[in-house]
Amino acid sequence: MRKHWIDNLRWVTVLLVLLYHVIYFYNNKGVFGGVGGFGDGPQYQDVLMYILYPWFMPLLFLLAGISSRYSLEKRSAKEWFKSRTLKLLVPSTIGLFVFQWMTGYFNTLVARQTVLASMKQPALYFLWVISGTGPLWFIQDLWLFSLLLLLIRKISGSAKSSKSTASQFDDSDTRKFSIFNSPFSILWIVLLGILFWLGEQTLIMNPRPESADGLYNLYKPFFYLIPFLMGYFVFSHDEVQEAVRKAWIPLMAAAVVSGIALIVTTWGENNTTPEYLSSPLNCLYGWLMCLAMMGWFNARFDGTNAFAGYMTRSSFGFYIVHYLIIASIGSLMFYHTQLPPVAMYIILTIAVFTLSPLLYEVLQRIPFVRWCVFGIKK
Repeated sequence: MRKHWIDNLRWVTVLLVLLYHVIYFYNNKGVFGGVGGFGDGPQYQDVLMYILYPWFMPLLFLLAGISSRYSLEKRSAKEWFKSRTLKLLVPSTIGLFVFQWMTGYFNTLVARQTVLASMKQPALYFLWVISGTGPLWFIQDLWLFSLLLLLIRKISGSAKSSKSTASQFDDSDTRKFSIFNSPFSILWIVLLGILFWLGEQTLIMNPRPESADGLYNLYKPFFYLIPFLMGYFVFSHDEVQEAVRKAWIPLMAAAVVSGIALIVTTWGENNTTPEYLSSPLNCLYGWLMCLAMMGWFNARFDGTNAFAGYMTRSSFGFYIVHYLIIASIGSLMFYHTQLPPVAMYIILTIAVFTLSPLLYEVLQRIPFVRWCVFGIKK
């Protein structure tokens, strides 16, 4: 039976990503990207970045790991990876040339007036393509992790296939990769946060401006691989999910307390620096929120309706297209209007939550374009 709480938590988290990017676009905390803030004074709306950034992307990788195990129970490894390539790799490579280059156009708007002023076509177009990757780093990472997962299964002997039947995942093999023995306890699950912290230690603490260090710290492959594999090998088990579900209230309370402590002690700092992300308090808050959100949705939102079903099917498309709306409208308002900041936030929020679905619905009805941009055949 389908676990609707996973679907619901995924699309809700995607909507939080959209909201985060609205605030991020105008932040004045030194976070890379966007157009900057409205002066050097306090922007209390930026607190949303401190609340969301430590956990919402690791949570998406956790859910992706869980879903990968369920999917591999129903299809062969070859079929599964083919579908992953279509949905993840095509939009984040070919889709850059067809659609995301427009995001790159706005991402390089300021630089084209200075250091890139002498650059001509077609070099500029290829620069826009590269700069248009934006939030698609997530699905590029996810495709790579999917490939690594198949290699792990192959090496461990957990993948079993034949020419006549689809491979089935042997649940007993999973336990060889778990540090647990039944029964599972919430204490041991919480202590998995040590792996969360260790993952953050793989960031380059002093990135060199002239190198690809900053790009590595954006993709954070070793860090994000950890929640993906934990989702696959640990959190895909019913007993683990049940333990988290039963403890969601104390987990949420602990997450809120640690989050308040994090914000109070670090307010005004760039919350995306390696030093900030690798701090014990940031890791504690991020991990507790991942657990609390999974437990909460399992306990309270394990159902579906017409709207939830639509969001389950469509939220991936919203994620693909949303940043073009933020980059274009956000830049035009910032550079070419005298609107007060509160008006910009309101307009941009309404725009991203209304135009993203509209743009998705239009593009996914256009043959070939839907394949390039969303990995949809028909």
